[in-house]
Amino acid sequence: MTDAGPGMILTLNAGSSSLKFSVFEPGAEPRECAHGQVENIGGTAAELTLTEGTRKTRLGIGRAHHQSALQAILGQLAPLLKGRTIAGVGHRIVHGGTAHAAPEVLTPKVMAYLATLEPLAPLHQPHNLAAVRAAIAAFPGARQVGCFDTGFHRGHPWENDTFALPRRYYDKGVRRYGFHGLSYDYVSHELARTRPELAAGRVIIAHLGNGASMCALRNGNSIGSTMGFSALDGLPMGTRCGQLDPGVVLWLMQSEGMGAVEISNLLYRESGLKGLSGLSHDMRTLEAAGTPEAAQAIDYFVFRIRREIGAMTAILGGLDALVFCGGIGENSAMIRARLCEGMDWLGLTLDAAANEARAPEIGHGRVRVLVIPTDEERVIARAVNAALQVAG
Repeated sequence: MTDAGPGMILTLNAGSSSLKFSVFEPGAEPRECAHGQVENIGGTAAELTLTEGTRKTRLGIGRAHHQSALQAILGQLAPLLKGRTIAGVGHRIVHGGTAHAAPEVLTPKVMAYLATLEPLAPLHQPHNLAAVRAAIAAFPGARQVGCFDTGFHRGHPWENDTFALPRRYYDKGVRRYGFHGLSYDYVSHELARTRPELAAGRVIIAHLGNGASMCALRNGNSIGSTMGFSALDGLPMGTRCGQLDPGVVLWLMQSEGMGAVEISNLLYRESGLKGLSGLSHDMRTLEAAGTPEAAQAIDYFVFRIRREIGAMTAILGGLDALVFCGGIGENSAMIRARLCEGMDWLGLTLDAAANEARAPEIGHGRVRVLVIPTDEERVIARAVNAALQVAG
């Protein structure tokens, strides 16, 4: 492939069975040229979707792992690249631990450290790193840049970071990390760009999707998060349990005879909306199901979020804005309505028509209520863009 101009930026967001990607033109503000994903990685019928402008392409690629999925992506991107190289690849890395917060080049030393964090994020970290290794093999001359989901929260007050365990465990890294940082980074910057008076105040961002969490921000800085040591804590999620009495884990070990692998599988993959409904992790399926179990799963999801809105408001000492993002937060008018119902005492009043219309602002009370679609890939692309400028 001949170099026909400045190199492009590729972003990768790898999960256990999917690989999302975007291609950006570098510049003062990177411009997205295409995006897509490979789904059902590890299965026998993986499918690649590529969207370029209004054109969408779907392609079956059979059995795939992360490296072969990346090769399939490159095959589809070749006409778009028109001979241009990939100068930088940006990766979403879920856990940066205590040592890594700001985006940085993924050296062998950094990769070795990140691999030690795999037990803290087993649904994501191993696959994030697998995508990095695949990208290094595909683009040996490109800069590989990691962007850490935990980084946004590293300025937390000590009391929000610690557990009431002997202090030596905190020193070993047993603390609240918080996650979904790339999403919070994007939304907080969008808020500062479009509504600076709100960004300077007390804001709760609710990132609600298959993974779900909430973040309390004061003047754009994270001071509290519902997620903790791992991505299990806090709100119930698609397949993850959310907050759980540690005694339940002891009971599972002592009374059910379950080991670490079985408990991990239960809490990460079989709980949450899927476990409660006995049907699905997908909120769209549950909303349409009409079964008592599906309704109860939604009830619990709403209850826990409303409870955390109160907790986050207490941390902030009041509330100026509530922002919804993520797949459920951006798309489910029903969930947004139920979360704000009866919250007039807090100054939270929803405009039903605006909510149904998915308007950018959907409240008419003292507390502003907004919907801001998140864009983690753009945050990653900006970090790679900055790294390329430094390198250049």
